[in-house]
Amino acid sequence: MTKIKNTEEKNHMKSDRLAMAVYTGTVLAMTLGAGMAFADGDPIAVVNNLSNFIFSLIRAIGLILLGLGIMQVGLSLKSHDPSQRANGFLTLAGGIIITFTKEILTMITG
Repeated sequence: MTKIKNTEEKNHMKSDRLAMAVYTGTVLAMTLGAGMAFADGDPIAVVNNLSNFIFSLIRAIGLILLGLGIMQVGLSLKSHDPSQRANGFLTLAGGIIITFTKEILTMITG
């Protein structure tokens, strides 16, 4: 009985080795057979598109802060709260600066 069991284990080990060899060969063939991939088009255009996307996100955040600042100033005028009014004007100014970040940077860099 032990002889049959040993034969089954040997056959199982052979099939495991064969499966591992096939897997290793497939991975090597895919790795070594892969060609070089080059980007199509101008890389500067890709960077410019990414820059425009990031600045549009920044502009959206600035517009949200601008609306929040206007709301705070309006609520402070209604409740006669000077500290809320000061915070509203600071948020308003920050929103304006963040909204026009791209234009400010292009004006500074020329």
